[in-house]
Amino acid sequence: MNENVADLNGIALAYMGDAAYEVFVRAHLLRNGLTKPNKLHHRATHFVSAKAQAWLIEQMQETKQLTTEELEFFKRGRNAKSHTTAKNTDVMTYRISTGFEAVFGYLYLSCQTQRLQELAEWCIEQVERKQNETKTK
Repeated sequence: MNENVADLNGIALAYMGDAAYEVFVRAHLLRNGLTKPNKLHHRATHFVSAKAQAWLIEQMQETKQLTTEELEFFKRGRNAKSHTTAKNTDVMTYRISTGFEAVFGYLYLSCQTQRLQELAEWCIEQVERKQNETKTK
């Protein structure tokens, strides 16, 4: 699919990116021994909620994790007009998280699997670190 990725709109990229990122999160949780569906879902929301994704993309920007090209796909996703509304967050957080997902969709569909894995693992580490810091306070 990598030949037409640049032509896809931000919402289409986000649709794919949401799934791609969640696969990494679910694999991480299973590797760490979580197997009960309710616990899996509860823990996964710490990684994949709009609020978490918006926080992660802000961290990526602050620490310069994204390439110039990836930033362009973030902006494309963030600025995309969605016909759905956010259920549990404000519109701006939802739009920023859509940009986050668009980056992952772009990487997945352009077959940049090593980079996709690198960013997913970085994101998982950030969420885990933040949760550990919260627990120790």
